[in-house]
Amino acid sequence: MQSHQQERSKYSAAGKPIIMPLSTKAVMMLIRQRHVEYFTYPTDPPQALRGWFTEVHSVPAFAMMGIACVFVQDNHSYSAPAFTLRGLHFQTPDRGQDKLVRCIHGRIYDVAVDVRRGSPTYGQWVGGALSVENGLQLFIPIGFAHGFVTLEPDCEVTYKCSDTYAPQHDGGIRWDSVGIDWPTPEGITPELSEKDKVQPTLAEFDSPFGYDGVPLTPLS
Repeated sequence: MQSHQQERSKYSAAGKPIIMPLSTKAVMMLIRQRHVEYFTYPTDPPQALRGWFTEVHSVPAFAMMGIACVFVQDNHSYSAPAFTLRGLHFQTPDRGQDKLVRCIHGRIYDVAVDVRRGSPTYGQWVGGALSVENGLQLFIPIGFAHGFVTLEPDCEVTYKCSDTYAPQHDGGIRWDSVGIDWPTPEGITPELSEKDKVQPTLAEFDSPFGYDGVPLTPLS
């Protein structure tokens, strides 16, 4: 019998990008278009005065886009200062985690780095801003390191994971060893945890993740 992770299909039949920015306000548009882009829906003014409602995750909708992982844990982080940086993190096999990241207060710059051994895009990264206003989420599959920097004070981020936290499989690489263009002011060093200050560099990292045949492509 295949393992839970082996059963997952993270790609569409056409081999679409595996790092997916998903609009919380336009999931159905993504399904109809059959490709991944940033979408926003105009808000009806009378409803804007009353409030709003949005669907942030749907198993059938994700399955139609080729994402069949099952999320089993929700995490919620709060960062008080602007330019707090968390990352770059992952869990190693056989406890790897697909993640679906969403900013529910404030604004962040979210990043994924390809750390799959043998990948033609190994060490390359993609990133984009997530906020309540733009309604975007970022889907990050197993084999990619994840991190973000807050762009405002008092940011809250939630993310779904396809496996529970396993300390013995906890891993990471240094935030400044990949060449990421973090959008922080010149001369400002991000706020880091003690753990993230001493992560190995990408050059020192011996990746346990194998390449699965789908290279990283830019976010559209």
